[in-house]
Amino acid sequence: MKTLPGRRTRILAATTATAGLVLLTACTSSDDGGGGSTTAGGVELVKAGQLTTCTHLPYPPFQSEIDGKVQGFDVALIDLVAEDLGVRQEILDTPFENFKTGAFLNAGECDLAAAGMTITEERKKNVDFSDPYFNATQAVLVDRGSGVTSLADVKSQGVKLGAQAQTTGEDHVKEEGLDPVSFESSDAVLNGLRTGQVKAVVIDYPVVQGWLKDKANADAFEVAEQIDTGEEYGVTVKKGNTALREAVNKALADAEADGTYKKLYEQWIGPYDESAASPAAS
Repeated sequence: MKTLPGRRTRILAATTATAGLVLLTACTSSDDGGGGSTTAGGVELVKAGQLTTCTHLPYPPFQSEIDGKVQGFDVALIDLVAEDLGVRQEILDTPFENFKTGAFLNAGECDLAAAGMTITEERKKNVDFSDPYFNATQAVLVDRGSGVTSLADVKSQGVKLGAQAQTTGEDHVKEEGLDPVSFESSDAVLNGLRTGQVKAVVIDYPVVQGWLKDKANADAFEVAEQIDTGEEYGVTVKKGNTALREAVNKALADAEADGTYKKLYEQWIGPYDESAASPAAS
């Protein structure tokens, strides 16, 4: 999970192709001129003809801009929801702190939020979650040859540790008695390790998987430990928006049943691992 301080918002207009979304400049949702609309499925949307998704960029492999397109696992899954509703997906890039409070959902800026977000009891107070769609573990990433083989080594050896601010990874290491250097985004965390600002980082394992696909990164860094924190990702909607939550759940279940989930997993995450597929997608 991730965050970026400050109010950085923009609309990313998109097609519904699961391969990715075309990045365009567009107006904010307050400029819709026509208000919301009800789809054939009985789902009220903040803008007619589109499913507006709040996310936070970058967070590969779940959502990031690649060759001028917003692409990723989350993007492709929400495309399926939009397709079922007979509309197109449009993405609004927002600060992550708003996800936890549900501010953009409550203000009618977005219909849902999809950003590799862990389901927690605290967040459930402000938003409604879909069924879980991904089981996420944390990874301890270090320099090759560092001698660090676990988070316990990081603590016992006094290794300078980095984590992403306001994330469950940061929360976990603090609970373990560590005081990590906080970075604004997943990219900043990994760059901090690359440039020697820190000697180890804790970050969601799927992010590390994508980063290590680059040979230069794989030659220089390695996963010292995977930490199963029992985290599951979910899509959020405004509290009480049962119709949209059920539409998301249906799209997730259908994707698992017809093999689409597995195909998208292999495209964006890597070799399919059933243990990473959540109860909703297995």
